Amino acid sequence: ELGEALPPFPDEQRSPANKVPGCVSQVWLTTERGAGADPVITFTGDSDAHIVRGLVAIMLALFSGRTASEIQKTDAEATLKELGLDEHLSPQRANGLRSMVKRIKRDAEAALKQTA
Repeated sequence: ELGEALPPFPDEQRSPANKVPGCVSQVWLTTERGAGADPVITFTGDSDAHIVRGLVAIMLALFSGRTASEIQKTDAEATLKELGLDEHLSPQRANGLRSMVKRIKRDAEAALKQTA
């Protein structure tokens, strides 16, 4: 249901540059950086797999619209445990989710370095 609520993802954004490596399903993620020393970062994403699209929605809810420093401090694995999702993910999906989190945190780190 969460995945169905994601806004449409533009076809032109389904590029190799936006593809998240390490995911079995195809996952695309875009990053929009705000202004300032600790910019607010907005993410959009999509997947070709229904369940993974729901995981993308959870990651966007957790990270998008936060400052780069908040993103760096957010423990996604702890949040997934709190939600009870860690028990229900296959090892492949868990690895894909970690790849998504790694990409998000890398983008946040890059945004902080650009202003330093």
